[in-house]
Amino acid sequence: MSKKVVSYMIFISCIIIFSDIEGAYANTEPPTFEEKYSESGYKSVEDAIKEFEKHVNCDVNLPTLLPSIPFTHKFARFVEDKENNANDNLEIRFVNKDIKENIFKIDIRSLKDKLDFEGEKYTLQDGTKGIYFEHQLFNFFVFEKNDLQYMLGIYKGVANKVTPEIFVKIANSI
Repeated sequence: MSKKVVSYMIFISCIIIFSDIEGAYANTEPPTFEEKYSESGYKSVEDAIKEFEKHVNCDVNLPTLLPSIPFTHKFARFVEDKENNANDNLEIRFVNKDIKENIFKIDIRSLKDKLDFEGEKYTLQDGTKGIYFEHQLFNFFVFEKNDLQYMLGIYKGVANKVTPEIFVKIANSI
């Protein structure tokens, strides 16, 4: 075989190989909405609650009332701070796949890992004190109940629909 034919065959082989590789990448689909959360460690709320309850040896009660904005999904994850052993928490997210602003979150931690906040003070039905404050991306309501600290948060884009009084109603529903 002449050098010209061998060179031509190598050239054609390279084109075929690289077009197959490019085709393989073109056919891979980006992760779904659910897969993105799963890749970040989120799972079902029930499974994450079980992990957290086992870790802190305490029952978790969730509010029966949620903000009156539509959610399509709920995810949760238990985050264990193995390095400092001081920031273990349960993160629960209510989100809407189609309306990105609809985010409501509940972060729960043991009172031994509680955080301190400053803000406007409110009183729940049982006399528990709560604190409402605004942050860069979320407005929050923090309170303690059943040896746990709860931090409810609503994304700023829909915060006008969840007032401090509504946060109090949500907290009272636990």
